[in-house]
Amino acid sequence: MSTDRMNGTPTLVVWAPDGVGEVVAGDDLAALLLPLLEREPGGARLADGDIVAVTSKVVAKAEGQVRTSTREAELPGETRRVVARRGPTMIVRNRLGLTMAAAGIDASNVAPGQVVLLPLDPDGSAGVLRAAIAERAGVNVGVIVTDTAGRAWREGQTDIAIGAAGLVVAEDFTGQVDEYGNALVVTAPAVADEIAGLAELATGKLGGRPFAIVRGRADLVLPAGQDGPGAGALIRAEGSDFFGYGAREAVLRALTGDAADRTPFGAPASAEELAAAIAQATALDAVPDGAGLAVTGADEAQLTALRALGFAFGWSLETAQATAAATKNAGVVHLRPATP
Repeated sequence: MSTDRMNGTPTLVVWAPDGVGEVVAGDDLAALLLPLLEREPGGARLADGDIVAVTSKVVAKAEGQVRTSTREAELPGETRRVVARRGPTMIVRNRLGLTMAAAGIDASNVAPGQVVLLPLDPDGSAGVLRAAIAERAGVNVGVIVTDTAGRAWREGQTDIAIGAAGLVVAEDFTGQVDEYGNALVVTAPAVADEIAGLAELATGKLGGRPFAIVRGRADLVLPAGQDGPGAGALIRAEGSDFFGYGAREAVLRALTGDAADRTPFGAPASAEELAAAIAQATALDAVPDGAGLAVTGADEAQLTALRALGFAFGWSLETAQATAAATKNAGVVHLRPATP
């Protein structure tokens, strides 16, 4: 972080240049940005260690990702799987792995009847812009591609980084000690997202300023020629997030038990966790049985609950034939972890 000359305090500076007109397919983003900075008062040109933020919409327009279509028509092609749906609002995990409303398809700031899809490869787009700036301006900067996203449990939206090049996207303080002597265990600020939010404060939503320059965190900018892991590194892998489905969708997926729906529920829970859930939901005892659990005396309704609980917790019942026999004879039902 840079230091203020007046009092030695850490200082961040962010500004968004005016003068960008309508961006169309084939436009050169570096050629749009650099002349604007040359006209800035005081000659506020780019410097080594600056971070350039650009909105995903402008990147997508330049890359020809505008469609004469509707969100509904484009959504299937942009969706990897549906996470949750409430009326017309659909939250999906999109082709980039991002979880967003309507897959990030945007119908604002385009002509009526058109929509803008996200860039095909936001990390790659950031890398192209970074290289162009280095070649033409002779400076080493970091680049982020930003987009607006909602947050679970929070009203409103904020910008996040969906693409990055030449930037540390997350700091890692694990193993360090705070001023009280406490060891930091899970402390990894997503600095690329923080910078994206800061940039949006300067660009605004309606100002026609798609670029922002952030100065003061040169420590996050990687050496020339090193683009780093990109913003894709901030996306949690399927099954590692606690919230793979919406509340209603999780119930439905567990009851239907399609093997293709298993991954978002995560790795198999421990036998103790599953046994506690079975006792709570069915009042049946699940006892250890070799590598799994055994349940005795389940009726048909309880078997349905066992199957759904097992699926949600990463376990499965033994064969349907064995389950049917257990129902008929009030016998023993076995559950096993679905994966080793």
